[in-house]
Amino acid sequence: MNVHELRRALEEAPRPVLLHVLPEEVFAAWRIPGSLNACVYEMVFAQRAGELIPDKSTRVIVYGSGADSREAAVAAEVLHGQGYRHVEEFREGFEGWSAAGLPLEGSGAIAGGNGPADGNYTLNVAESVIRWTGRNLFNHHSGTIRFASGNLAVSGGKLVSASFTADMRTIACEDLTDGAMNRLLLQHLSHSDFFETEKHPLAEFTALKATPIPEASAGRPNFLLAGTLAVRGASRPVEFPVVVADAGGGRLTGQALLDIDRTEFGSIYGSGKFFRFLGKHVVNDVVHLHIKIHADFGNG
Repeated sequence: MNVHELRRALEEAPRPVLLHVLPEEVFAAWRIPGSLNACVYEMVFAQRAGELIPDKSTRVIVYGSGADSREAAVAAEVLHGQGYRHVEEFREGFEGWSAAGLPLEGSGAIAGGNGPADGNYTLNVAESVIRWTGRNLFNHHSGTIRFASGNLAVSGGKLVSASFTADMRTIACEDLTDGAMNRLLLQHLSHSDFFETEKHPLAEFTALKATPIPEASAGRPNFLLAGTLAVRGASRPVEFPVVVADAGGGRLTGQALLDIDRTEFGSIYGSGKFFRFLGKHVVNDVVHLHIKIHADFGNG
């Protein structure tokens, strides 16, 4: 259905239901007059549509942002699957409607949608975490490490610097349910075999450069961080992609996935690079990290 077909349809009697299928903040900003709203990105979309349009013989026209986004097509497919017999897709969306010189309702902007405010952000250590996974040939273990502190800076709406400190003494294992085995593993990881946390309680990362990744779509890494990582008294250069986003309300949120070679920081226990005939005692050199952060504007 194109713009002209939609205009004719809206002049017919009975008037079809026009369903905007993007989130409510987008609906509040840009909508074709007379629309209802149910967000197709939510798991309750079908239930919400059923509440708004209980009669499945109703003619329903769904639309989203524009022809280059698939939310309207997905919504039409869901409604067809729910038994609605007369569902059509207006592929050009509210952008195509506006481009044709037709009026939209709404504020014309998404509240808080201008990107993060410039300034300094302080890591919320209670809500941020590092998840680790270590492996050998026969098994793996996973757990968490807590942050001690962290700061990020934004300029021109872009991340320009970041630094974080993790408290290695907080290392925890989540997969071992046997208390004695869990304690034994944590003692092992805290020992000089691995991270020697009594002598080196903190691990530190300092970004020396934050490079935007061009045309990164939402949910994919949008910055490349390059800097130094200090663990167990050794400092090494590292580079890894990160996702950083404005969470609204003066908060940044971000995540990163990276692999660290522990042997580069002096943790050589069970490494095939340093020992022969390890057999079942071999431990993978690489530790996988999943980092999740929340940082608040101007705190600290």
